[in-house]
Amino acid sequence: MIPVAARGIRLNRNEVPSLTHLFSNLGIHFETFLIGLIILCYFFAVLSIFHAVMRPRTAQGTIAWVISLVTFPYLALPLYWLFGRYKFQGYLKALQGSPSKDFEDVLEQVKEHNQPRYHAQLDEKLGNLHTLGKLVKMPFTQGNGVQLLIDGEQIMSSIFAAIEEAESYILFQFFIIKDDALGREVKDRLIQKAKDDVSVFFLYDDVGSHALPKSYCRDLEFAGIQVTGFKTAQGHTNRFQVNFRNHRKVVVVDGKTAFVGGLNIGDEYMGKHSRLSPWRDTHLRLEGPCVQSVQFSFLEDWYWATKMVPILLWEPSLSTSENKDVLVLATGPADEFETGSLFFSQAIHSARERIWITSPYFVPDIAVMGALQLAAIRGVDVRILLPKNFDQLLTHLSSYAFVDLARHAGVHFHRYEAGFLHEKVMLIDDQISCVGTANFDNRSFRLNFEISILVVGRQFAKRVEEMLEADFARSTEDTKSLSERSFFFRLAVQLARLSSPIQ
Repeated sequence: MIPVAARGIRLNRNEVPSLTHLFSNLGIHFETFLIGLIILCYFFAVLSIFHAVMRPRTAQGTIAWVISLVTFPYLALPLYWLFGRYKFQGYLKALQGSPSKDFEDVLEQVKEHNQPRYHAQLDEKLGNLHTLGKLVKMPFTQGNGVQLLIDGEQIMSSIFAAIEEAESYILFQFFIIKDDALGREVKDRLIQKAKDDVSVFFLYDDVGSHALPKSYCRDLEFAGIQVTGFKTAQGHTNRFQVNFRNHRKVVVVDGKTAFVGGLNIGDEYMGKHSRLSPWRDTHLRLEGPCVQSVQFSFLEDWYWATKMVPILLWEPSLSTSENKDVLVLATGPADEFETGSLFFSQAIHSARERIWITSPYFVPDIAVMGALQLAAIRGVDVRILLPKNFDQLLTHLSSYAFVDLARHAGVHFHRYEAGFLHEKVMLIDDQISCVGTANFDNRSFRLNFEISILVVGRQFAKRVEEMLEADFARSTEDTKSLSERSFFFRLAVQLARLSSPIQ
């Protein structure tokens, strides 16, 4: 049979078969098919409504999904199954349901070597924050060394120095890894260590690193490096869970040194972005028993992605230079409780004199917003530093609505003007500091896998205070209320706020 076009025969518009004719040729009435499709859509919408109602989530979120599924089922149905999940059940089942014997053995080692190390002075410093260890099921540890690293050059120089000294293995995990000058330098250094018989485990988030070319990973694999994406959507029951992200940035060397903070791997984070430079970020370099807790966070993510358990060192070693009390808070959507939101709420409630927070985004939930308002009302010095520039328009706009609500209670907001602020830092009174990967938004509270480091001690808090004072000196206080802005700006802010549960 020669195709019509090949025979040179031209069909006019009236001769092109319609969908009705096509379905008739197949023995199907188009109207019947369409009615069946509509009925099927509403059937699954009803099932989704029951699913939304029966799952424990905020009342506002449930009502919003139910109204959407009733009113616009054709649009809301696929969006619900992409963005409506609040728990990452597949990850939880993989780690708690039927883990491998190797994984269970590691759990026993972690429990054996990481017993809680509380002491009277620590309890006095922590106040009601001592409950955070129970929340994340990890102990506070003593004998840790903590170094504050500021901005890209200092952060990457320290990471590269640790990689150079690696003797046994390197765990390398980032949300965003780019194939640019910094990304290629990372690749070359890791390949060189692999040639020196150092085991390298390379983990990235599939969505955050969506632009990472396959050739980049092939070069690593060819050198003997084990490479994997986080694979959020792997498995039949997890296929639609694309809204969850692994936002952690972790490097562990030989089980002795770890790095955690806000920096990703890309030239823009080194101050080479055409619009957002210079880039302001903060990382921590860690030594001591807390490294095992960071390492265990990586192991859980690696096991989810690969179902493999690498051979790692679990015997903690004390820092020779410092004796800091540290808690590693690994939070995420597979936790029993909403650990991210609860952590921030408890931290804010614990403040007696001040709480200073820096974050690139400000989209808190009701509980955290209430904690901020109460802290300001009881006389706590609450300051929040946000960027004046932005990298995500929707999140930037929606933040103005929440800023307005918190400002009425006495919370002070400042806008960082010397480039783009990306650090995630919190300072509570004069004893407690926190640096990590978690932003001050709903995504980090509930949808992302995050890791934060809580450091107890006046000396380190003083260093953080000095760093933040320098950041505030490069900012101006934002005192302009939303009502003083134009109508169209206010409209854009309120529309953007509607998407805050998935930002």
